[in-house]
Amino acid sequence: MANRFFTAAPALCMNVRRVADLDPDERRALFERDAGVDAVRDDVVDILARVREEGDVALREFAAEFDDVSVGNIDVSDAPERAYEAIDDETRDAIETAATNIQEFHERQVPEDWTESFGSRELGRRFNPIERVGVYAPGGTAAYPSSVLMGVIPATVAGVDHVAVATPPAEEINPVTLAAIHVAGADAVYQVGGAQAIGALAYGTETVRAVQKIVGPGNTWVTAAKAEVRGDVEIDFLAGPSEIVVVADETANPTYVAADLVAQAEHDENASVVAVTDDPDLAGAIVEEVDRQANGREREEIIRAALDNDAAGVFLARSMSEAVLFTEGYAPEHLSIQAADATAILDRIPSAGSAFLGPYSPVAAGDYASGTNHVLPTNGGPRLQGGLSVDTFLRSTTVQQIPEAGLEDLRETITTLARAEGLEAHAESVERRFED
Repeated sequence: MANRFFTAAPALCMNVRRVADLDPDERRALFERDAGVDAVRDDVVDILARVREEGDVALREFAAEFDDVSVGNIDVSDAPERAYEAIDDETRDAIETAATNIQEFHERQVPEDWTESFGSRELGRRFNPIERVGVYAPGGTAAYPSSVLMGVIPATVAGVDHVAVATPPAEEINPVTLAAIHVAGADAVYQVGGAQAIGALAYGTETVRAVQKIVGPGNTWVTAAKAEVRGDVEIDFLAGPSEIVVVADETANPTYVAADLVAQAEHDENASVVAVTDDPDLAGAIVEEVDRQANGREREEIIRAALDNDAAGVFLARSMSEAVLFTEGYAPEHLSIQAADATAILDRIPSAGSAFLGPYSPVAAGDYASGTNHVLPTNGGPRLQGGLSVDTFLRSTTVQQIPEAGLEDLRETITTLARAEGLEAHAESVERRFED
């Protein structure tokens, strides 16, 4: 029965491949994903230069060119409250519930200042927020009020003084996005999108106030712009299209696995959606269920394009150990583990942006309302860093207070090391304190 799934029928949008049979090119496509910024880099550099030189004039011209919108007021900070009052009660309640859960989770992350005695030395650490932050909220083919909550709330919890949101212009900006901005507590809202929004936040214009750090997901142009302004302003990370790997054993329900794959595929035709299992019957069932669930959806064309890309597929491993090694090599943005002992498997996969354990923890829960943050690194980024958090918006200062006796205890150690490095003035800065 297993072999029938290795050559999918023409109607199916995925097939099953064996992990052991992947050739070098296939492995590169899976494990060396990129955000695609090189293709638009030159154009983005030109856009940023114009924003830096021409300010609001450039923003309005780009809105007309890229968004087909004639922008009057770039600053629309008065719009979110009106939108909040206008939306239906059900949507308003959903935003507020999600916001509460996100706030509670992020409040748990706030570090406390501390001071401790190390012998006679008093050493400690203090935390202070960045003063000005910009949050990019995507528009385009879909509205993302959830990304507003994920970007703004951690910043406000951290104590950032000024949080600005940039979102693409429209004849009518999505009212749910605006309502989420109101609930999250942003201080300013600008209707500007794409690379030009990143330039405006980084360098400032007549209307847009420059920030110290820019966070939030976006398309390839936004990502390329963040790569270019990094150094002039801090960013969170360079994130590409959405990713998921589902690790499943024979206990998994193929309907649930397929639902999670299709959900991430509807984000973007370049999304990377993967399932890996050691059970051949389950692998085949996932393929058929994915095809069934993709049929007839409003975004079916996008879903099928994502399911067909080189970094997507259903993979059959020879064992769960091979499945785990495959997943750790992939280092996914979203990791779903639908297996009998999900926690034990997670212990072996440290490189994941956010993990979802068990059949009733869909990625959509984290996307919207469980409380964790959905702004996550992609393209192997989880090997090096985690997602957006309160830490993103804080800086730390170490503090020390040393009495004379404590410095006397360190005197020889300091002066010996300073002279070994050829830094005589460092040694003398200690010795002079004992000359009398």
